[in-house]
Amino acid sequence: MARTSHVKRSTSETQIEVSVNLDGTGIQDIKTPVPFLDHMLSQLARHGYFDLTVKAQGDTHIDSHHTVEDVGIALGQAFKEALGDKKGIRRFAEATVPLNEAMAQCVIDISGRAFFVFNLELPKAKLGAFDVELVSEFFQAFSSNSGMTLHFNSPYWNNLHHIIEALFKSFSRALDSACTLDSRTKEVPSTKGTL
Repeated sequence: MARTSHVKRSTSETQIEVSVNLDGTGIQDIKTPVPFLDHMLSQLARHGYFDLTVKAQGDTHIDSHHTVEDVGIALGQAFKEALGDKKGIRRFAEATVPLNEAMAQCVIDISGRAFFVFNLELPKAKLGAFDVELVSEFFQAFSSNSGMTLHFNSPYWNNLHHIIEALFKSFSRALDSACTLDSRTKEVPSTKGTL
């Protein structure tokens, strides 16, 4: 059975359309009005081997907050839908990724219980036109709407672009591993029998 989904989110602030194939090869078609977000979502597709389509429009004449958050919401919903009953998935995963001087770690539990820990302080700054504080907003929105526990850590970094890209890459690798089907079982990975 294909582990795919298609989600539309339409509000007075944004119009988002997302398609995901968990068992893809990294094919991507990403177009939002936030170029830095496009760059980060391309990391998700490429390093997670997810086929990913994201089309977004939003009130970026105000700022990028609504668009970035709503893309996180829609992506979280899409992954939750594509995972279905979660039978046979690995569920837990972690990945640590370096990018030059920066090191980022993401730990995931596809538990059905949304919880978000962002154990690093990024400055209230801009990368080009992108508000850096929207990184945690994106991951919080994804966690809340996917029902996943996400923990992010970084022991060290210096360059803002490097640490944010390393965060997305670690997220991509951990998410790929957690979503992967384990050939040893077809059961839900929980003693409760459900997630």
